Amino acid sequence: MLFDLANLPYWIFLGMGVLLFLLVIVSGGGDDDIDIDADVDLDVDLDVDADFGTDTDTDADGEGGIEILGWLGIGKAPLILLLATDCSLLGLFGWMFNVMIGGITGSIPTGFLAGVVSVMSLFLTLVTGGFISRPIGKVFASFGEDTSSDRLVGCHGTVSSATLPKENQGKIGQVDVLDPARNLVTVNATLPTWATVTPKRGNKVLVIDRHHHNYLVVLKDSADQQAWLDNAY
Repeated sequence: MLFDLANLPYWIFLGMGVLLFLLVIVSGGGDDDIDIDADVDLDVDLDVDADFGTDTDTDADGEGGIEILGWLGIGKAPLILLLATDCSLLGLFGWMFNVMIGGITGSIPTGFLAGVVSVMSLFLTLVTGGFISRPIGKVFASFGEDTSSDRLVGCHGTVSSATLPKENQGKIGQVDVLDPARNLVTVNATLPTWATVTPKRGNKVLVIDRHHHNYLVVLKDSADQQAWLDNAY
């Protein structure tokens, strides 16, 4: 009953959701997708009185529509991620309800009962999809990030290893860096050979350069940082 062909429509939705999630991973969380701004200004002055002779509060209707769209998740998360979440949830809820009802009645729902299952699945999908798409987007964004790029240079981080060695010591430490997209990335790091201060666990550092296997950092707000800014070395 779990793999009954009556569940095929829900399998298709679930498969579409999985494929869209894979696309989200490749695209780095879908942040570049079409994203409808929930705060868009719908204050459009329409002279309805001239045509219909009635007073219509356009602003109130526009704000109500935006609230509904925001409740459905539109404008709160990238569109592709919202579609991936909704397709996956619709397939999952429909499949789950079919199996549950089939286990009780002995057969997969058909006719009117199948329609009830579809409506319930769609309702739950719309309710939950908007709420979970944004946190899921933040998780998937980290999968698409290129941690070997120069985007971390100039960013601040926190030392997560016991200490940071210098680059000529043949050792490496680790730093948790917040990149420009507000994603927390853990990278290998060392100090430049000219550094005079050794950061320890919990200290704030500044990423100043990237090597092939690691990043160069200096202690934040230290003499080393000022020396780097002044191009002393």
